[in-house]
Amino acid sequence: MGKFRFDSADGTCVMGWRNEATGGPAVVISNGLGTPPSAWPEVTRDDSGFLVVTWYYRGTGGGDRPADESRVRIADHVDDLLALMDHEGIDRALIACWSLGVNVGFEFARAHPDRVAGILAVAGVPGGTFKAMFGPLGVPRRFRHDVGVAAAKLGRRIGPQLSWLSSHVPVNRFTSRAISHSGFVLPGATPDRLMPTLQEFREHDFRWYFTLAVGAADHHPMDLSFVTAPVTLVAGRYDVLTSMHSMIEAAAQIPHAELHVLPGSHFLPIEFPAEITHELSRLAERAALGEAAVDCDV
Repeated sequence: MGKFRFDSADGTCVMGWRNEATGGPAVVISNGLGTPPSAWPEVTRDDSGFLVVTWYYRGTGGGDRPADESRVRIADHVDDLLALMDHEGIDRALIACWSLGVNVGFEFARAHPDRVAGILAVAGVPGGTFKAMFGPLGVPRRFRHDVGVAAAKLGRRIGPQLSWLSSHVPVNRFTSRAISHSGFVLPGATPDRLMPTLQEFREHDFRWYFTLAVGAADHHPMDLSFVTAPVTLVAGRYDVLTSMHSMIEAAAQIPHAELHVLPGSHFLPIEFPAEITHELSRLAERAALGEAAVDCDV
């Protein structure tokens, strides 16, 4: 497995990642903001049965920031997803999305339906991400978007302090266990699964991280009538960042979609890796996707 660099449509050099599988259905992970491939511990394994590629959001993971720093909207991430598939010679793939990446995955499916064999949407809604936040905390729906944007802007302002703090907090089994019992993350995220993700996440420039979050805030809820590919949505019953009810509403717009609710938080790929991999396998079957044709020039 390893990282590689590729150029997006506007010339921004983005960091990609692939596992070392030699065959199986092609899967492109449209990840949560700032989360590395290790956040999908079962799916990304070399023996998972999937040929997996993903990318790091602009300016993260060793990639470059765009020359025009306003080019961090959902449409720009869609361009990066397309450039990744072209670079890797993948004509058609399952798109496994998480959190903010669900916005990117569905917009990609709208723009390039012929490249999408199926969509797995985990703990995220297709558009209106900030409107789906904080439901379990009792924040009224009409205030959620404004509260989310204000939180992201505050994070951008205090980003240097957050970066300093992150670099001084050790990542070990004790801190990982404390985080997994915080209620924000649940105990299914064992230290062995959580530590690799935390180790990469702490390396962010958090001013830039929250710049990316603010850039995605104006992506509005989508009319999903265009979706014809098989879709599976997986919601967390105790998710603070994406309301389970918002995901149920999104699923209702897609008559052929499957919806599954797990007793977890927003971090389902880490808390329930076997279940997520199982749903991805079932999605591949529904998409009648055998070993995807991939022409890798690497």
